[in-house]
Amino acid sequence: TGHAANTALAIFERLALEGESLSFDLPVEQHIERLAAFRPELLYTMPSILDHIIYASHDPARYGIKKLILVGEIATLEWQRQTAALLSLSQHDILDTYGSIEIGTIAAFSHEHGRYIIADGIYAEGIGTEQLPEGFEPLHDNEQVLVLTSFVRSRFPAVRYVTYDVVRDFQSELVDGVRKQSFSSIVKRIGPELKHGEKISLYDIDEVVYRFLDHAETRVTLQNNMLTVHIRSKSLTDAMLPLIQAAITDKIPDIGAMIRNRLLSAVRVTADDTPFEHKSVKAKKLYY
Repeated sequence: TGHAANTALAIFERLALEGESLSFDLPVEQHIERLAAFRPELLYTMPSILDHIIYASHDPARYGIKKLILVGEIATLEWQRQTAALLSLSQHDILDTYGSIEIGTIAAFSHEHGRYIIADGIYAEGIGTEQLPEGFEPLHDNEQVLVLTSFVRSRFPAVRYVTYDVVRDFQSELVDGVRKQSFSSIVKRIGPELKHGEKISLYDIDEVVYRFLDHAETRVTLQNNMLTVHIRSKSLTDAMLPLIQAAITDKIPDIGAMIRNRLLSAVRVTADDTPFEHKSVKAKKLYY
């Protein structure tokens, strides 16, 4: 389901695997009905779509999913841990990939190394914002903007393509005796259209939320200088809301600094019972 579904089916067919695709904009009831009937051993989907399915399912483990490949959105380690438990999987049964339309698959998370390993055929660089012409504010010492050169693309040659994705701890890693480029996490995207949002890491917000909840759907909005984290979860209680709010403010330095500098008036955490509306495939983004 979701991003790159048609390409995925073609690849699965070449591997002699039977597959079925569902559009992301179908009602969640249809997703659940097909999962229950088809019982896929492998589910290729996006985290926000799977969140929606899990929330609407009495027992998501009953679908018989044995492996999970994620694409298109941030999947924090806390999210992976909680989702694996709900599906009766090991975290090692989850493969989180990172890619883009321009480059294709860029990296995949290695549970053995605890890092995202850059794919073969791609040369990656990490640069500071001072090397970009847009005048972005400096990043933290362990953060860099990812720049990519691909040696395998033919239709869209990529030479020092600036992704505007910010990664942490960019370094080489020894993988099966070979040095590979890697990073620990993708924390945010910068861009001129994001305004103050370029300082906000949805990755860090998700990590905080999943310290308190075993499963949750989140949506983050920035309006009138107010950052609001909307949470939809069966295990969320009113008593947790101020705790999550304080954790986001205190444990994410950029957000605390934005409040002190009056770039943000406050952080608000709310409970939402109604399903989030999905107007686009990617739901894990900052809404204005």
